[in-house]
Formats: sequence, structure tokens, C-alpha cells
Amino acid sequence: MPAPKSRRKHTLGAELLDQAWQYGRLMRLDRPIGTWLLLWPTLWGLWIAGEGHPDPRVFSVFVLGVIVMRAAGCVINDFADRHFDSSVRRTQDRPLASGKVSPVEAIVLFVALSLVAIGLVLTLNRLTQLLAVIGALVTIIYPFSKRYIHTPQLILGVAFAWGIPMAFAAQTGEVPRLAWLLWLTALVWIVVYDTIYAMVDREDDLLIGIKSTAILFGQADVFIVSLLQLLLLMALLLVGQAAEMRMWYLIGVGYAAVLMLYQHMLIRQREPSKCFRAFLNNNYFGGVIFAGIVLNYTFSGV
Repeated sequence: MPAPKSRRKHTLGAELLDQAWQYGRLMRLDRPIGTWLLLWPTLWGLWIAGEGHPDPRVFSVFVLGVIVMRAAGCVINDFADRHFDSSVRRTQDRPLASGKVSPVEAIVLFVALSLVAIGLVLTLNRLTQLLAVIGALVTIIYPFSKRYIHTPQLILGVAFAWGIPMAFAAQTGEVPRLAWLLWLTALVWIVVYDTIYAMVDREDDLLIGIKSTAILFGQADVFIVSLLQLLLLMALLLVGQAAEMRMWYLIGVGYAAVLMLYQHMLIRQREPSKCFRAFLNNNYFGGVIFAGIVLNYTFSGV
């Protein structure tokens, strides 16, 4: 006998719900760490460009844009890596690698997210739109760069920090030297944390032929990451000086330096689980820098 109509409806509803969940996983909605790591530099740029008072409309567009573009970036990244992810323990259950979402579905989802992002950026000025095109191209290039160059973390840094010049362009109509200094600072930070992230998968990446700075640096990885962290600390101080930041910002940088030391302690033995903890800790790093910026403008007389 055929199944009752109510049971068929229940089964169909469950299938649709499960498929929606797989799309959500493909966009990493269940793992917001990447959204936060993309959002922090953008917020740094918005607050400094707006001297503590970013335009509410611009702020809303950028926050929504970060969420949408991070989701789109995850989709195109998994599309590019779908044949590799099944060979890596940490990624073999991803929707594309496991066959729960087809490549065609992923491309359709990427296009839909991109259209939403285009709609958002069209509400901003022409300079910001031009910068958005460049940012989108870098975002698309990044997933494929891991096959050809040993520094894909540098490409990711360009993409993840690109919200900074865009924020200045949207807020002020120009991209001054301070914006590029802040962009370079964020780029160094992103190379640091994504190198730590790559240390988690180094053995698997070596087997399947994926390139990364963790592989490039070899046994000097911890030393080089430490040097980059010191460079990052100096760059943050230069940003503070150029933006005429005071005590609260310096306190934020001080807390960030403590977090750097904690991350160094985690990665020095190169244990994948501890490296992953060090990577996740960068969410707090971005947050304390942002807190220092906000408090600086809130209590500008201190």
C-alpha cells in the first residue's frame, strides 16, 4: 500500500529541512568564527574612518555584506576543494565532499549570494563599488591559489582585509594613507592566524598537494609566526599613532599582545588541536583591538 499522504508530507518536509541544513553548513552558518574574523577588520576601518561615529546605513550594509560574502567565499572555497576535502580528516564530512550537496547546487547558491552582495554594494558610492569588484575577484582567486603558490594565506589576507579600504571609501569618499596602513596591519594579522590554521592540516595538505605558508615555513614556522606577531604589534602601534589614539587603544593593544603570547605557547609544540585553539583565539584578538578603538573615541578626552 502507498504511504499515507500525511507521512509523505512529513518525509518531504524532513528532506527539505535537511537540505536547507546542508546549505547552511556549506555557508558555514554553523561555524561563525570566519564571519567574526572577517568582520573585525571591517569594524576597525568603519570606526576609524567615521572617527568613532560610522554612518548607520553604511554600518548596516557592511555588516550584512560581511555575512553574505563570507558565506559566498565558503561556498566557492568548498567547490574548489571538493576533491581534496574528502581526503582530509577535518573536512571529509563537508556537504560537497560528502555528496550531500551537488556542485551545481553550490554554484547556484554562490551566484545567489553574489547577487545579494551586489545589491548591497550598489547602495554605496562609486569608489566603494570599484573596490568591491576588486575584492570579489580576490575572493574568487583565493581557493584556487592553494594549488599554485606557497602563500595562499597572503591572498586570503588581501581579501579579508579589503573591507578596510572599502569602509574608508564608503564613509569618507577616499582611501587615505591611514586606511592602507590599517589594511596592511590586518593583512599581517590574517597571515598569522591562517598560517596557524594551516598548521592544523599540514600533514594532510602535504599528502594531497595543497600549498600553504605552514608548509613553506617548515620547521621555522613557529619562529616566523612569532616574528610576524611582533611586526603586527608594531603596526598596531603605528596605526594608533597615525590615528591619534590614546590610552584606551593602547590598553587594547596590550591585551592583544598577551593573547599573542598565549597563542605562541599553544603552537610551539605544533599539536594540531592546540594550533586550532590558537587560531580560534584570534576572535578575541580582533575583539580587543575593536574594543580599544571604540573606547578611545567614546572617551576621547582621556
